[in-house]
Amino acid sequence: MELNIIHDADDLRFYAVVDEEEAELTYTFTDEEAMDLDYTFVPENHRNKGLADQLVKAALDYARHQNIRVIPSCPVAEAYIKRHPGYNDIVCL
Repeated sequence: MELNIIHDADDLRFYAVVDEEEAELTYTFTDEEAMDLDYTFVPENHRNKGLADQLVKAALDYARHQNIRVIPSCPVAEAYIKRHPGYNDIVCL
């Protein structure tokens, strides 16, 4: 399922509406101005369909485009990066 992912920079999140429910990935910025991907939520009836991966990918692509380093605090983001090592260059270790 392809999502229309929206970046809400004011609320520090990426989100998509699926069947009138929101899936989201939230983030914060550290003192070093790294983007800390800290929480991913997908409504229960939409889990295991790749929605969380699409949110993480959108956040990582945004970070790369903006030249921002990423901290994958959320286990979903960490797992995605392990499966897609092409993002390792923007990850803070």
